[in-house]
Amino acid sequence: MADSFKVERSITVQAPAQSIYNEIADFHNWTGWSPWEDLDPNLSRTYSGAASGEGAVYNWSGNRRAGEGRMEITEVAEPTKVQVALDFLKPFKSSSVTTFALQPEGDSTHVTWTMTGAKTLATRLMGLFTSMDKMIGPDFEKGLARLKAVAEKSST
Repeated sequence: MADSFKVERSITVQAPAQSIYNEIADFHNWTGWSPWEDLDPNLSRTYSGAASGEGAVYNWSGNRRAGEGRMEITEVAEPTKVQVALDFLKPFKSSSVTTFALQPEGDSTHVTWTMTGAKTLATRLMGLFTSMDKMIGPDFEKGLARLKAVAEKSST
């Protein structure tokens, strides 16, 4: 069994990379497209650090489904890359790196969302029944579809 995992999904969005980058690099915008925003209607969110881009921090705490954690944007290359350090505190502790790569293609942008991390005891146990790709991949697909809808609407 591998010591690390990787989940990756992509979509093509009919919008410029800059408008998509703006949605990703500002955690305040994630409420409009993140696949996890509807897990808990009473989700507690706090923002700190930079307003957006490198150094922006987002903490959340919610019900059992939403859990608790922290994200910090650790690297950007505007408008083509946003890298996020993701730390879950509940329901189990884990750390991973999430990267959004935006590749302009004419009037559209190819967006790739990747998550990599070390397998913890909890993820290894879950791996006996399912893979991280099967657990998180559908969430990435849902989030990318929502991001596409938001970005395409705002760029028209």
